Amino acid sequence: MKKYIINFVLAIGLASVSSCSGDFLDTVPTDSVDETSAVSTADNLMTIINGMHRDLYYRQNSNQGQNGQAGIMIMMDALGEDLVFPSTGNGWYISTVRWQDQINENGANDFYPYQFYYALIRNANTVINAGDNATGDVAIKNKAIAEAYAYRAFCHYMLVQLYGIRYTNGSTNNQPGVPIRTSLDTAPKGRNTVEEVYAQVNADLDKSISLLTTYTGRAAKSHFDLNVVRGLKARVALTQGNYQLAADNAKLARTGYGLMSNATYLSGFNTVSNGEWMWGSYIVADQTDYFGNYGAYMSRNYNSTNIRTAPKAINKLLFQKFPATDVRTKNFDPTGQHTALGLPSNFAKFAYTSQKFLAVSTSDSRCDVPLMRAAEMYLTEAEALARIPGKEADSRVVFNQFMLNRNPSYVASSNTGTAYINEILDSRRIELWGEGFRFLDLKRLNLPLDRGTSATTNHSATVVNNVYSVPVGDKRWQYLIPKAEIDASNGLVEQNPL
Repeated sequence: MKKYIINFVLAIGLASVSSCSGDFLDTVPTDSVDETSAVSTADNLMTIINGMHRDLYYRQNSNQGQNGQAGIMIMMDALGEDLVFPSTGNGWYISTVRWQDQINENGANDFYPYQFYYALIRNANTVINAGDNATGDVAIKNKAIAEAYAYRAFCHYMLVQLYGIRYTNGSTNNQPGVPIRTSLDTAPKGRNTVEEVYAQVNADLDKSISLLTTYTGRAAKSHFDLNVVRGLKARVALTQGNYQLAADNAKLARTGYGLMSNATYLSGFNTVSNGEWMWGSYIVADQTDYFGNYGAYMSRNYNSTNIRTAPKAINKLLFQKFPATDVRTKNFDPTGQHTALGLPSNFAKFAYTSQKFLAVSTSDSRCDVPLMRAAEMYLTEAEALARIPGKEADSRVVFNQFMLNRNPSYVASSNTGTAYINEILDSRRIELWGEGFRFLDLKRLNLPLDRGTSATTNHSATVVNNVYSVPVGDKRWQYLIPKAEIDASNGLVEQNPL
């Protein structure tokens, strides 16, 4: 990573400190914070962490489509087959849908995830490397350090999935991953192997878990706690094909979190107060981003050009796999009319559009961002167990419990083996629709992109630019390393195949 990018990252991170603490604003400039002050006390460490939480949903550049983790979640589903853009609207994420972003080494959306996650890593390293010397409450200090380890793990995990070739269980995984950053050193650094990156991710998660084991409570669901970090451990293990570890951690992670009722399921997916949400970004009213919020792109009711002209829909081939008794189907309208919402007449209507996510109102795009839910953990546990020889029956216990909540009329199928696993995966697709999992799931499962055809799906040939399929092994499954990084490293950082 080039030196000036590192310095730019630091400016982003420490600006976050000044944006989240009135007391801190009284003692340091709002446009720059020296690192010594930033890490001098336990409270200041937590202020850095709070700034990182805010960065997950609030953009730090001029592009409203690059709105932290929320924006990247949209990108991850736009690359898949289940999130449908029925029109190009005013253009947001259309290049992503067309698989053009990740093949442009000079492109803003190729650079953004790289910049965003390394910015968070830089801030995490600030807390981790200097945290032990901070004064003040030891419990607060340890909590801040634990969250920093979780952030560093999460960010390296996202980076290696995007910019590296997929992890394959049982292989050496010595293919180029991404540079591992664990210090504040700004010198160029070559790419570590995929195996090395995952080893670092797991070490950081384990360290976070050890620090959080005796810590109870958290200020808000935007913070990491033991359940959430175990949930991340389950995600990573599932990606690596370490199925027993994935199942064990998913079960531990969801402990204490029940599945929401069917009525709650239809209430808009817009508040972290939902008892099923384990981790999420709460959008503070006076820190809203209006046209950059998650709800400005994914809701059905916010009165913006994007929502009016390009509401998001579900692939009808997925929708048609589920019976009307499944509550999840009720968040999508095959007619596109959404009569219960009373949409203004100037809202374009398209078949199979979603009302899963609802903004606060037509004039307020706030919609809390779901980063982890208990449902994901149920589905992770069920899938992982189903892939372990001799544990399909254990998987069915978990999956049936989950499905009976979503569909009170559900009757356990007689599918076994691959057919049963596919049933779980289809359920995962509709359950996590719009929450940023599909591209990463396709990649971890080594599946091709298959949007159907113009004759069988509601994907518009014009919108997707006829990108209906991408085979396994295609070089487009890896984002290119940003050209700025290649240049700054004087070639030390190698590029993916162009």
